[in-house]
Amino acid sequence: MLKHIVFMKFKPGTNGDDIKDIEKGLAGLPDRIPEIKRYEFGRDILRSDRSYDFALLSEFEDQEAMKRYQVHPYHFAVLNKINTVCENIIVVDFN
Repeated sequence: MLKHIVFMKFKPGTNGDDIKDIEKGLAGLPDRIPEIKRYEFGRDILRSDRSYDFALLSEFEDQEAMKRYQVHPYHFAVLNKINTVCENIIVVDFN
C-alpha cells in the first residue's frame, strides 16, 4: 500500500466555512474515486507553533492508483478549493 500524507497551512483569515467546505468535499471523494483504499482527515487540535492546520492521510494500492486519483475530476474540484485557502502544503508519500 502507498500512503499519501498531506499537511496544509491555511492563509491568515481563512474562515470556518471555507474549512467546512473542504471537509465536505474531501468526505465525498472515497465514494466517487475507487482507487482510494483509506481516507482520513482532520483539523489540528493542539495548535502549537510547529503545527500545520489540517492533515489528510490516504492509502492507495500502488503509485499508479494514486496517479489516477490525482487526475480525477472530483479530486481536482476539491484541490482547487484547497489551493485558494492554503499558504503552504507539504506532502509525503511512502510504502
